[in-house]
Amino acid sequence: MGSPPAQWMFVVDIEDFRHWSKEAANWGADYRASLPDLPVRPDIQPGDISKQIEESPPEHAESMDALFADFQEKIIPGITHWQHPGFFAYFPSNAAPAAVVADYLVTAISAQCMLWQTSPAATELETKMIDWLRQAMGLPKPFTGVIQDSASSATLTAILTMRERALAFSGNKQGLTSQPRLRIYASDQVHSSIDKAIWVAGIGDENLVRVPTSGPLRSMDTEALEKAIIEDREKGYLPAGIIGCVGGTSVGATDDIAAICEVAQRQELYHHVDAAWAGSAMICEEFRDLWSGIEGADSIVFNPHKWLGAPFDCSVQFLKDPTDQIKTLSIQPEYLKTLGQSDLINYSEWTVPLGRRFRALKLWFLMRAYGLGGLRSRIRNHVKWCSDVCEGLRDTKGFEITSEPILALFSFRHVPAGMTDDEALDAHNLRLVEAINRDGRIYLTQTKLDGQTAIRFTVGQFDVTEAYVLSAVYIVREIAEKIESVSE
Repeated sequence: MGSPPAQWMFVVDIEDFRHWSKEAANWGADYRASLPDLPVRPDIQPGDISKQIEESPPEHAESMDALFADFQEKIIPGITHWQHPGFFAYFPSNAAPAAVVADYLVTAISAQCMLWQTSPAATELETKMIDWLRQAMGLPKPFTGVIQDSASSATLTAILTMRERALAFSGNKQGLTSQPRLRIYASDQVHSSIDKAIWVAGIGDENLVRVPTSGPLRSMDTEALEKAIIEDREKGYLPAGIIGCVGGTSVGATDDIAAICEVAQRQELYHHVDAAWAGSAMICEEFRDLWSGIEGADSIVFNPHKWLGAPFDCSVQFLKDPTDQIKTLSIQPEYLKTLGQSDLINYSEWTVPLGRRFRALKLWFLMRAYGLGGLRSRIRNHVKWCSDVCEGLRDTKGFEITSEPILALFSFRHVPAGMTDDEALDAHNLRLVEAINRDGRIYLTQTKLDGQTAIRFTVGQFDVTEAYVLSAVYIVREIAEKIESVSE
């Protein structure tokens, strides 16, 4: 038959794998070192990357040299650099170097950790890491938990559990067609993942009751909450659960968790707390007043991949008692049973996906490589430096602080002299945030606050320095002056 064509012969053997693994690691280190010299957000237009990628998959194998070169030339110019010290947008999605190494190892192993027997070390390390975090955050026993991929998944599992518990666990079997209309309660400050979870759970957006907020923390009005629950029961609805918020995405809105827990207990409702970003700060005892009463919650989610330093994806859901969640989600066909063992933890029975990555390893590396003391120092620094930026802008003519710092997040807007029209001010601040992002030294995002456009500023990049954070004051001032002078 003869020899296959030469272009078919590019096969990555073990030695090639060794070589390119080293190349990738060296590239990663060089990339991290070069980040301050790069624009945080790429200056490209939609379609610029797509048009460089071939329309059809290759018939013949290509060399790793060619692949690596294309990665650097075609992909990296279109990447927003989330590990950049000037990333002050959204919330951080960190990747501490020691935890990145753990992710290399996880990918090399490529274990599917759905059951204890499919990787005993992964299951048992996950159990330990959940308890390490429970202790670090001051949560009491009997809280346990599970590592989810994201807060969206954790929230969905909590809402499914609320649904099934309210329906006496008949929803999965009978469906929702003949069931009473369920109601879920949350403030108007919760993340959009709650809306999506309500849709996916079959409850429907109309049954997500938005409770008004008030005060500097934009906390849920618990009197209005309880009144809504009672009135819904009188109307024939079936209240199922409450979702509290600690450190909301827009401006850090934080509910009175203790008061919500009291309502939930009186009304016999499941209470889930979304602390996806702010939860990491609870390793610092002085910040725990933000979720005082948390021991009364049934479920809590926080994302170590946001502020703590674990690479995405790594979200932890704490559970006071996992029984109802397991009853909601567990399914055990014969091919997933571990013969001769009935008391094992199989974390796939705690989550929607069956397949599970070995996420616990990066938490183990993270907490051992930096220690809780090192992680606390970073979070405390970020909180202080964020406050310093806030004060720097407050002291600058033409700037107003629209929401005070909550941990490491505040919002502001620029109000040029003589500009009083709300629509003009909104447009001006949108131009400002876009000009800041085009400049490339820092990256910010906007939000709507009381109907007006505001600009968010949050500190959280794992290795950012005080000098880089404080430079944001001067960058914002400089660009505001430029666009103000152009508009005059």
